[in-house]
Amino acid sequence: MAVTAHFYNNGMLNFIKGNIDWENDTINVALTTSSYTPDKDTHDFFDDVTNEVSGTGYKAGGATLTNCAASIDTDNDEVELDSDNVQWASASITARYAVVYKDDAGGDAASELIGWVDFGEDKTASGGNFDITVDAEGWFKITQS
Repeated sequence: MAVTAHFYNNGMLNFIKGNIDWENDTINVALTTSSYTPDKDTHDFFDDVTNEVSGTGYKAGGATLTNCAASIDTDNDEVELDSDNVQWASASITARYAVVYKDDAGGDAASELIGWVDFGEDKTASGGNFDITVDAEGWFKITQS
């Protein structure tokens, strides 16, 4: 199954309005089960996300992305949003989606959603590492038309 990344509409709007700074804000990634249904039109804050995974090695709210960088790919006319890979060590969890959001001190109702990655199928770690290897073009890319 193909892995695909998607922006929430409000996530894209928050980038344009300057409410999200990929390189300087605290950006987190949380994992959800296949029971979560991402809604790009109505989900805008982390409190809209349901069915977050739970299990050994995973903490509610997910993990903070490190070394977030935005760059321009002039060959493909894209802006790419990248970070280091993410790992939950010694984990026993099953996830279908990775939800990326700006972690706000105001809590889940103030933490703006950016986008989600659909793994294409459930991914499981049983006492091992649950790894997300970020694509060479980053988590998300914005392509000029």
